[in-house]
Amino acid sequence: MITVVNWGAGNIGSITNMLNYLGIKAEIATDWKQIKTAEKIILPGVGAFDHGMRSLNELCFTEALNEAVLDRKVPVLGICLGMQLLCDGSDEGDLAGLGWIHGRAKRFDLQDNAQKLRVPHMGWSELKLVRGGRLFDDTADQNRFYFVHSYHVVCHKAEDVIGTVWHGSDITAVVERGNIFGAQFHPEKSHRFGMKLFERFSGLEAG
Repeated sequence: MITVVNWGAGNIGSITNMLNYLGIKAEIATDWKQIKTAEKIILPGVGAFDHGMRSLNELCFTEALNEAVLDRKVPVLGICLGMQLLCDGSDEGDLAGLGWIHGRAKRFDLQDNAQKLRVPHMGWSELKLVRGGRLFDDTADQNRFYFVHSYHVVCHKAEDVIGTVWHGSDITAVVERGNIFGAQFHPEKSHRFGMKLFERFSGLEAG
């Protein structure tokens, strides 16, 4: 069973629809008590960093998530803003993040970019795997995912970075530390590539 945290993120329906399509059992958590018994957790996110953290704090999800992820070692997957919430903070806001991945979300700076790339980074991009991760098939010729974001995570520890994507420079697209995973892209919008990621995540065990 995968528990999808509903803090008002906006993309809950598309995530659960894909999980249901794949035959993966899922529940939507609207109460922090549901996190207490979660076996796997997806933390989705669309919008501003401070709004996301404020919602998690006010709904009492933060403490429950810390207990599940840090103490019980429940696998967690942060998606898009959800990945940024895993970090220490963001230049987009003032609130502290969950702090599970040491790093900070920063806005794209493309002023001197000769290719005239735009912000937000939007559309399909190829993932470049930096090292082996448990959610990806590193023997595949191509892993393509759908991105929509104006901020990107800069990790303090290089070993936390699993994959990058090019948008003016190589930026962090996937993080992994123990039972903690983050994807800057939207697997629920990434067709067969996203399906494969969800299937791999659903097969992980706590601990």
